[in-house]
Amino acid sequence: MEVDFLLIGQGLAGTVLCHRLLQEGKRILVIDLPKANNSSRIAAGLYNPITGKKMVRTWNADLLFPEIEPLYKELEKFLKGKFLYAKPIYRPFLSIEEQNEWMGYSGEPAFSAYVASIFSESQFAQVNDPYGGVMLKSSGYLDINTLLDLYSQFLKSQNLLLEERFEETQLKKEDGSYIYGSIKAKNLVFCNGKDSASSRFFSNLPFAPVKGEVLDMHHDFTPDEIINRGVFRITLPNGTVRVGSTYSWHDLDQGPTERAKNELLEKLSKLIKGNDFRIAAHRTGIRPATKDRRPFLGKHPTHESVYIFNGFGAKGVSLIPYYSKVMVAFMLEGKEPEKEVNITRLKQT
Repeated sequence: MEVDFLLIGQGLAGTVLCHRLLQEGKRILVIDLPKANNSSRIAAGLYNPITGKKMVRTWNADLLFPEIEPLYKELEKFLKGKFLYAKPIYRPFLSIEEQNEWMGYSGEPAFSAYVASIFSESQFAQVNDPYGGVMLKSSGYLDINTLLDLYSQFLKSQNLLLEERFEETQLKKEDGSYIYGSIKAKNLVFCNGKDSASSRFFSNLPFAPVKGEVLDMHHDFTPDEIINRGVFRITLPNGTVRVGSTYSWHDLDQGPTERAKNELLEKLSKLIKGNDFRIAAHRTGIRPATKDRRPFLGKHPTHESVYIFNGFGAKGVSLIPYYSKVMVAFMLEGKEPEKEVNITRLKQT
């Protein structure tokens, strides 16, 4: 089998990049174990234009956010499924000062695209929001598991998915192409999350894997809005509530931890009144984050036709729609990605 691109990994990055390449008429094959416990499959899938303790605009928001919903809606139509949930995000204010600050922001063009309303009084009896809060738009979440499952089914129906673990030791270079078993590929693209850090091609890139843990719960308070301050709280279509997420650079090899569960419950108790939460599931995964918190896009400096599209961390849902277009333009037209995401910003051997 001869292909233009052999994509290693079918997490969210590999899925979206694959979709873009097929749209360009390229021959592709994906190698992946779809049910592996990767970061895409445990991620909550939140896309949020205002983030962090200081409530600042997401990096590159004006480039990223116009691409998010159109791309996932296009995939919904293509796959005949439902996995995009556009939802407002409500972020309570922590003080009168913060409330006043946001009242001032409300008229600024930089924020108007992402702010639906600003409230000076409590909006939910069940939420600790005595100073009101800001209701964000251009936000929501992606049911990543459903997207990956549907896309995996599509790939299998077209004989474009090899369901096995990629064994790099079996990869050979012959006459300008890469040979892997019976596959002959012009180009390789590493989209396999933290596993790229152990590749001989990209092991020198400064990955900084981060463990994240989330809880699924039963609770009587099931608003349509996402409540987000300290932790996010999403009402899922089945009526359960997802709460997350933790960030840990330690205990990467452990499964769900009591420490993370207690951390999430403590933060949740500060956000939501009452403690009648009933835990239904506790899940964990390792995000392929990077030391400078910017993704890795680019081509290996010495190995021709070996690319990486990786390192999206906790914001993959927001970053991947836009940067997959950038990556395709690079691979097909030679248009270099911007320095902030290009691996040329880093020293490699």
